[in-house]
Amino acid sequence: MPIALTKQNRDLPTINERIRFPKIRVIDTDGSMLGLMIPRDALKIAEEKELDLVLLSDKADPPVCRIMDYGKYKFEQEKKTREARKKQHTSDVKEVKMRYKIELHDYNVCLNRAERFLKAGDKVKATVMFRGREIQHKDRAEELLKKLAADLQSVAELQQDPKQEGRNMTMFLSPKKV
Repeated sequence: MPIALTKQNRDLPTINERIRFPKIRVIDTDGSMLGLMIPRDALKIAEEKELDLVLLSDKADPPVCRIMDYGKYKFEQEKKTREARKKQHTSDVKEVKMRYKIELHDYNVCLNRAERFLKAGDKVKATVMFRGREIQHKDRAEELLKKLAADLQSVAELQQDPKQEGRNMTMFLSPKKV
């Protein structure tokens, strides 16, 4: 049970009475330096202003603390992390499947779909599937994949050349870096 208590204490932020250093450098709310002092004196100043004494950097010599509203500070930090998470875009791999005997209109549909995926920032895996004896025509499938790569040259760059994997031939395209 004592181990759990110490773990809980470790997760708590280092503010007010939890600051245990002989001397600290204190920064006021407006950013001005108050100088070196013992934590007890800095805490009195913070309590007079009805604010908290927050440890900013324990690696500095002496450790740096700031007088601020900790609740507001914590809220701002959480808001920043939420915004950063919102702006992230994960790159997925979308697949475009076809056969080597594809008609022109069907090829254009696959081409447009691949282009849309690439413009959205996703990678594209182009796959040509073989059935039965069709596997004898690997050269036609490779031509088709190279034609797709050439048609998408303005928005994509070839990540992996056409490669045979069992009864499929695959090629990877990634969006061009702007």
